[in-house]
Amino acid sequence: MKRETVSVNRQRLKAVESEFLSVYPDGFADPELVKLGKKHQVELRVRQSQEFFAPECFAQPQLVAENMVKTIGRSSMVSVFEKPRLRDWVKGMTHQERESYALALRDMLHGDMEYGFNIMLDLLRPAKLAKWSLMTILPCYYAPHDEVFVKPTTAKGIIRYFDLEGLEYKPAPSYQFYINYRNQILAMKEKVSPSLQSNNAAFCGFLMMMTQQGQGPSR
Repeated sequence: MKRETVSVNRQRLKAVESEFLSVYPDGFADPELVKLGKKHQVELRVRQSQEFFAPECFAQPQLVAENMVKTIGRSSMVSVFEKPRLRDWVKGMTHQERESYALALRDMLHGDMEYGFNIMLDLLRPAKLAKWSLMTILPCYYAPHDEVFVKPTTAKGIIRYFDLEGLEYKPAPSYQFYINYRNQILAMKEKVSPSLQSNNAAFCGFLMMMTQQGQGPSR
């Protein structure tokens, strides 16, 4: 896969890193941040996702589809308005449609990611559920150090604050934007202290917290 070069304002990245570590010297290991992280149950969601969506699980695509809805329904990162709509949509699917939904995730996680992404997008679009959150939450839980959760406000804030040229956020999900955004987040993560190189959702949360209205962390 060819990576497109996207520039980042390194001065701002180092500045927010320094400011954050001045308040939380242990980075994400700080007890207050650990407590905050437990509220989102990310570690539990990750363990469950890696059990629910391991390669061998897709021999039972109907069960996988059920577990996809279950996992999203339990996620604190997905809007409470989107969860019941997704649940009802999957409940009303035909047997074949649920299988396609599950196998699209299989391709995203274990096969041709671009193909799986676009199939899932095509399935969600007619139901007006083609949302960034519903497209990216499960890959983020399954591979939290490799994939990213695209939250619109967070993505737009990061792109704007860190001058990520070549990245233009659009409400309609696209594979090309996802890959470019993910690559840039991974590149930025490599440039900060190891204490901030946690899962990608936490790293993006740190970036957004530090850029909202120019405010830094406070105890």
